[in-house]
Amino acid sequence: MDLPVLIKTLRNALQHDTLPLLREQLEDVHPADYAAALTEFSATELWSLLTVLPRAEQAEVFGYLPAEVQVSLAISVSRRKLSPIIRQMSSDERADLFNQLSDEQRDTLLPALAQAEREDLLRLSAHEEGSAGAIMTSDYALLPPELTVREAIEVLRLEAPDKETIYSSYVVDEARKLIGVVSLRDLILAPVSMRVDDLMNTDPIFASVELPQEEIASLIAKYDLLALPIVNSEHQMVGIVTYDDAMDVAAEEATEDFHKTATIGKLDGNVKNAGIGLLYRKRVFWLVVLVFGNIFSGAGIAYFEETIARYIALLFFLPLLIASSGNAGAQAGTLMVRALATGEIKLRDWGYLLGKECLVAGLLGLTMSAAVLGLGLWRGGADIAIVVSCTMMLVVMAGSLIGLSLPFLLSRFNLDPATASGPLITSIADVTGVVVYFSIATWYLGL
Repeated sequence: MDLPVLIKTLRNALQHDTLPLLREQLEDVHPADYAAALTEFSATELWSLLTVLPRAEQAEVFGYLPAEVQVSLAISVSRRKLSPIIRQMSSDERADLFNQLSDEQRDTLLPALAQAEREDLLRLSAHEEGSAGAIMTSDYALLPPELTVREAIEVLRLEAPDKETIYSSYVVDEARKLIGVVSLRDLILAPVSMRVDDLMNTDPIFASVELPQEEIASLIAKYDLLALPIVNSEHQMVGIVTYDDAMDVAAEEATEDFHKTATIGKLDGNVKNAGIGLLYRKRVFWLVVLVFGNIFSGAGIAYFEETIARYIALLFFLPLLIASSGNAGAQAGTLMVRALATGEIKLRDWGYLLGKECLVAGLLGLTMSAAVLGLGLWRGGADIAIVVSCTMMLVVMAGSLIGLSLPFLLSRFNLDPATASGPLITSIADVTGVVVYFSIATWYLGL
C-alpha cells in the first residue's frame, strides 16, 4: 500500500469510526511506512491510530516517528498510556527520546520503568552527544567462551526476542572484557560439540565509547559490519552500534555538511518544522558577512570606472566571467570538502592536489576561453574578444585554486571546511574575477 492510499485509508477509518477494522488492513504495511503516514495527522488522531496496533508494533512504529513527534506525544499523552510503549522500545531509541525531554518530563517517565530499564536508560543517556555511547544500544547477545555450539545456539534462541541483533554474538570473559566475536552463520555450520572459544574471531573490530559517531559510521562502512562492539577504557563491553544506526549518522552528517556548504550551519530538526526565528538566525550571519565581502566587487568596478566608460561592452561579459569563476571554485571546493570529510585526503596532500588542480583548471579555462571567444568577437570586436578570452582562462584557474585551497586553510586552523563551500568561495571568486577582468582590460586596451 503506497503512502497516499495508506493516508486515505486511515482518514476514512477515523471519519467512519472503523479503527478496530484497521488491524487486518495494516498487516502488510511496514512500520516505517505507517509512521510516515501518521505524521500527517494531529497528535490526538495519531495516538488513536497508533494504539490500533499490538503493543510490540506500537513501539516499533513509535521508534520510526520523527524526534519532534515523539516528544510531542510524550508531552501530551499520560504516563500510564505511554510507558508500555516506552518499555517495548529498543534501548538506544529510548535513550534518544529521553535526551530530548525536559527534566520534568524525565522525572515523570522514569518511575514508569522497571529498575533495570531505568538504570540502563540513565547509563546510555549519560554519554556525550555525538559520541559512540550516544548512539549505541545495550541490547546485544553475549556468550561465555566455554559454551559448546549446541549450548550457544540454545542461549541465542532464548535471548533473540530481546536483542537488537543476534547475527553477531560477542564473547566476553568474567570481567566482561571483549575477547572475541562469533557469527550466527559460523555457529550454524560448526560441529555442535565445538567450543565457542575455538570458533570465535579473537581479533574483532571494536571502538571506544568516546569515539565520534561519524568515525563509528566510517568503521562500519569500511569493514562491512552489521554491528560494531563498543568498549570502555577498560576494554569492557558496553554496547553495540548497528548498521542502521550508522546509516542514520551518515545521513545526518551529510545533511549537516549540505547545510554548511550553504553557510547555514547545523539545523536541528527538519526544515518543515523549523521556526521562522531559527531559520532567520541560521542564515542571517553569513549573509550579512558576505554583503560586506561583496562590497569589494563594487569597489573594484568603481576603481575601473574610466575603463568601463570607454568600453561599455565590457559590462556585457562581467556576469558571465564572475559566474564562471564562482562555479569553478564551488566545484573544486565541494570535491575537497567531501574528500576531507571522508578521510580520502589529508592536509599534507595540499601541494600535490594544487599541482593537479592547476592542470585541470588550465584545461577547463582553455575550453571555456575558446567557448567565449566567438561571443566576444560578435559583441565587442577583436580587442574585447581577446580581453574576455584571456580573462576567462585566468578567472577559472583562480576560482578553482581558491575553491581547492580554502577548505585546507580552514582545516589547518581547526575550522570546519564545509563552511568554505558555496557562497563564501563564490564571493571571494567574484571579487577576484572583477579585479582580474578590468585589470586585463585596462592594460590591453592601453588605458
